[in-house]
Amino acid sequence: MTQFPNLSRRGFLTRTAAVGGAVAVPGLITACSKTDTGGDGEGSRLDQLKEQGYVKVAYANEAPYGYEENGELKGEAPTLHREIFKALGVAELRPTFSEWDGLIPGLQAGKYDVISAGMAIIPERCEKALFSEPEFISPTAMMVKAGNPKKITDLASAKEAGATIGVMSGAVEKGYATAAGISEGDIKTLQKPQDGADAVKGGRIDAFLLTGISLNWLAKNNSGLEVTDSFVPEVDGVKQYSPGGAVFRKGSEDLRDAFNRELKKITSDPDRYVQLVGEYGFGKDTIPPADLRTAELCKA
Repeated sequence: MTQFPNLSRRGFLTRTAAVGGAVAVPGLITACSKTDTGGDGEGSRLDQLKEQGYVKVAYANEAPYGYEENGELKGEAPTLHREIFKALGVAELRPTFSEWDGLIPGLQAGKYDVISAGMAIIPERCEKALFSEPEFISPTAMMVKAGNPKKITDLASAKEAGATIGVMSGAVEKGYATAAGISEGDIKTLQKPQDGADAVKGGRIDAFLLTGISLNWLAKNNSGLEVTDSFVPEVDGVKQYSPGGAVFRKGSEDLRDAFNRELKKITSDPDRYVQLVGEYGFGKDTIPPADLRTAELCKA
């Protein structure tokens, strides 16, 4: 059985919007004023969603997870959620923008039914809301100069090559690097993703360490660089998967469970998964392992 860490952060960086596939945004939907608890249970709530023909979802405008561009809602989470709710008989996602810190409070207040934002599954959030099973994991990778002159493939090879590694300020990647035995003097802190790309281009660092999802997205706008194959780092023998999923209100177990049944059909079919969200930088390496379960991730 795989061991899982208690993850401590949302999602690695603030992302900028870019191109991708779409769900129409008919304006930003204003919040409803009363909490909808689902009446006799979320089975009846799903019936209500089917009857009204739409489900209200929230996003935080962070690409490639969930963002708005040119009047369309795009990204990994809305794309998967649209597919799942269509299978459940709900044809449309109606989006509401929220600042990140307001997503769960807005859900609790009944402003929307689901958070579609690639939110990391951590115990502190599980106390306040219901998470689906993981939609993705975020394996780590490194951005290097084209041709990968130091032949870096993972943290062990970076250490062996004496490489200087860049990490985001306040992010978990520094801990991954130190756990792999890379010295503090060979780790440089950067403030934003583009700083990391620029530092690699300028030769100030040999590699920029971040999630493969985020680096592949960054590479689209930075020539002369490449991203290594993703890998899963370990800290004290525990694999660091960094999974995320959809979020529902407490009391919505039946709706969440119906969602999970359709989600499993997608994550169990790698070709279908990549067809749906590959354009956002998600691939077979981001499909959650079958034994990675939310119940374990939610344990404090």
